[in-house]
Amino acid sequence: MRDYKKLAAPYYEEAVKKLGTFVNIDSVYDEATVSEKDPYGKGVTNALEFISDLAKKDGFTVKNINNRVIEISIGNINKNNVAIFAHADVVPATGNWISPPFKATIRDDYMYGRGTSDDKGPVIASYYALKLLRDHNLITNYSVRLVVGGDEERGSSCMNYYFNDYAAPHPKAGFTPDAIFPLIYAEKGIVNYVTKKQFAIKHLYKLEGGEAANSVIDKVTATLDKDLDFLTYLNEKAVNYEYETAGDKIKLTVYGLSSHGSYPEKGENAAITFLTHFSAFYDDEELTKISYYYSDVNGRNLNAYANTKLVGETTFNVGLISYDGNELSLTVNFRFPETIDTKIALRDIKELTGMSLKCDRVSPVLLFDPESDFIQTLMSAYQDETGDLTSKPLAIGGGTYAKECPNTVAFGSSFPERRGDIHAPNEYIALEDLKIQISMYARAIYYLGTKL
Repeated sequence: MRDYKKLAAPYYEEAVKKLGTFVNIDSVYDEATVSEKDPYGKGVTNALEFISDLAKKDGFTVKNINNRVIEISIGNINKNNVAIFAHADVVPATGNWISPPFKATIRDDYMYGRGTSDDKGPVIASYYALKLLRDHNLITNYSVRLVVGGDEERGSSCMNYYFNDYAAPHPKAGFTPDAIFPLIYAEKGIVNYVTKKQFAIKHLYKLEGGEAANSVIDKVTATLDKDLDFLTYLNEKAVNYEYETAGDKIKLTVYGLSSHGSYPEKGENAAITFLTHFSAFYDDEELTKISYYYSDVNGRNLNAYANTKLVGETTFNVGLISYDGNELSLTVNFRFPETIDTKIALRDIKELTGMSLKCDRVSPVLLFDPESDFIQTLMSAYQDETGDLTSKPLAIGGGTYAKECPNTVAFGSSFPERRGDIHAPNEYIALEDLKIQISMYARAIYYLGTKL
């Protein structure tokens, strides 16, 4: 059996250096710098150009598709094509970081920085896997493309553009290195909805919190009447907060714990914490109901709970919240298994809560047969590389490029024991894992190209 770890070893040092440079680019979507040239902002364009320049220098065929997608390829992608889909954009770097989020820092064989695991590390690992295969003449009767997008974190409009507007050909088989090993055969459906209600909230003038629908809110800031009894109440309830006085008002910041929106139970939503305690102290009936509806992250209080053997449970994450003195607005990330009819579920939530409700495009459930040749080929690559014969294919709540990319599943890149703290402060990648990913992805690409 070919030793891909040995083949990957010479690429490791360069991969670490390139990843550090890549992480140093702030590639959060930036509305302030969005233009026709920079559809996702200048930072994302800079990150895409970094990958493009790297591949051009190494002699790959490279296409920049309107600064939305970079396509790196070997061979005629219309024939027997294997594809890897990864992304260069990252979520905002909220929370408390030990080291600067956009300055890659290595401590004890771990690299820290926003994007190290989601998804810049996997981009670099996939790139050097591709380079390894090319350098060792292991791409012969098939072709390969690495497609790096710039808008995965906001809903994958980049891949929608790539396959629909640009009309890129579908791959024979593909994977996205944007989840966990061994591989993902199912992904929950996802929809973001905005629910609003106009009403006056006594003692509260303004409320803001959240960075993205798919992240648990780690802090909210409220402007409210100066009331020392309320602060005493928060102390009694062990709420993590700080405040500053502004005349007869205070600016209160309540803290929670960030987490990815696909597993909100691992975080602590600062918005729900604030609404729960504010409504309880001031006996606000309307806010009490709203905080109750969204306090159970699986939707039981919304009468919207479901759980299936193949895909799993419903989840609801309040990712954005605002109040301007007149209207309360919540942006909710709703993830669901294959038995949920979203039209019915959202209609029922609207009727139950008495709030307006509008949603954007629904990302449907993705479900592959775990016993299919496609899934088993990738599983054999994982097993041959790791020796792990016990781990089984998984279903997850997270949505990946597999939803937008035909014949594609999520394959890695993190291992269950080292998830990388994606979407959280101090995101990291174990450098040993980066090395494993290079050999893993080289083997997987070769298997997909030669065995399917």
